[in-house]
Amino acid sequence: QVQLVESGGGLVQPGGSLRLSCVASGSIYRIYTMGWYRQAPGKQRELVATITSDGTTNYADSAKGRFTFPSGNAKNTAFLQMNSLKPEDTAVYYCNLEFPAWLIGRKQVYWGQGTQVTVSS
Repeated sequence: QVQLVESGGGLVQPGGSLRLSCVASGSIYRIYTMGWYRQAPGKQRELVATITSDGTTNYADSAKGRFTFPSGNAKNTAFLQMNSLKPEDTAVYYCNLEFPAWLIGRKQVYWGQGTQVTVSS
């Protein structure tokens, strides 16, 4: 089993910054993708950004240029630095960990409990 522990959400003014943290523990295979998704009230959950075990990153268009994975992310962790935050970034942010189907026979997906990010003046 895998557990994901998130932290770092909160209330911030527009233009401010937050750093989200996700630490995975348990049975972690060496090849995985960790990422952040978010869900605003009345909307579907959407991708924010992902990072693979070899350091390859992917960002949603809404995150490009503002959000980044700091260099030196430790194994089994996913820190997300969020700068220049906007009110439309307000959502519950969920950490995600996936193991590919080709590695273990079927895709496995794990989710954290979510952390609230509110951008408001």
